[in-house]
Amino acid sequence: MSRTAATDGLRDLSREFLTFLRYNRNVSPHTLRAYETDTSQFLAHLAGARACPVSELTLSDFHTDGVRGYLSELHDRGNTRASSARRLAAVRAFAKYLVREERLADDPTALVGAPRKERTLPAHLGSDDTTRLLAAPDTATVQGRRDRAILELFYASGLRLSELVDLDLEDLNLSSRVMRVRGKGGKERLVPFNAHAGDAIRRMMADHATLPAATAKAQALDASRLRAQARGRGPSPHARRRQPLFLSLRGRRLTTRSVDRIVRRYVREAAIAQGISPHALRHTFATHLLQAGADLRAIQELLGHARLSTTQRYTHLDVGRLQEVYKQAHPRAKKQTPS
Repeated sequence: MSRTAATDGLRDLSREFLTFLRYNRNVSPHTLRAYETDTSQFLAHLAGARACPVSELTLSDFHTDGVRGYLSELHDRGNTRASSARRLAAVRAFAKYLVREERLADDPTALVGAPRKERTLPAHLGSDDTTRLLAAPDTATVQGRRDRAILELFYASGLRLSELVDLDLEDLNLSSRVMRVRGKGGKERLVPFNAHAGDAIRRMMADHATLPAATAKAQALDASRLRAQARGRGPSPHARRRQPLFLSLRGRRLTTRSVDRIVRRYVREAAIAQGISPHALRHTFATHLLQAGADLRAIQELLGHARLSTTQRYTHLDVGRLQEVYKQAHPRAKKQTPS
């Protein structure tokens, strides 16, 4: 079953798996951390069930009952079905890697069913709340003008948080009000935005010259990144240096965490119910388009969804409109005078 006794330890094999994901699958650092966390928690469960250190776990401890026990533990901890399903997906990927590498003869997760996800409706804002949120930043300040541009562009385009922070200056055509967006899996799409967002971005870009240049430490990190790329770990070192659209007050590209904090701050300042995140603004964009009569397939293209079934979640948000369309369109839905 195993190649060498030295590599039969599950902890060592999990490290091999993470190395494989990093260099062979080229997953993002965020995804890699998630896999590392999920596999570590699974191994901790197996060690607890066996009352031994994680370092003593072997391939024989990776079995179907252990996987089912892990799911049961997640349920007892109060994990949501979606969270448990994600953790199980990481364990499945680990198992498939071991089978592919001929460390395991059979996949111990094959007979384990994934928890069915709850069918929850996406959070979104009404028109009045959206107006209050967009007006929340103080546009008399550099920071406020940047934050207003962020909120306006989120609502104007339905971008994912990661897509917004990845935007570069050259990705935008302000005269045509369209931008190139790099979505999941590196797929690019063109997304339009409205005049309000365009004006907010122009005002923000006028402030770029007032921001400090990158620090010496940041420049050293960039040089280190270029050297890593030269060793074959990324794009060509001769590639053009990217110019971020959204900058911190120190002149660096904003991170996803920073933008998330910015959005949640203005949600509080606008006295809007908590739970509204950057992703909720994406849902708001799609919901308002649907309410205005936009075609579902057009919304799918704008959001960058690979499957229409993902976009169809938004149809559950506007039952009133669907009922009105039904009453107007169906021949027997209108009230008729009894003969």
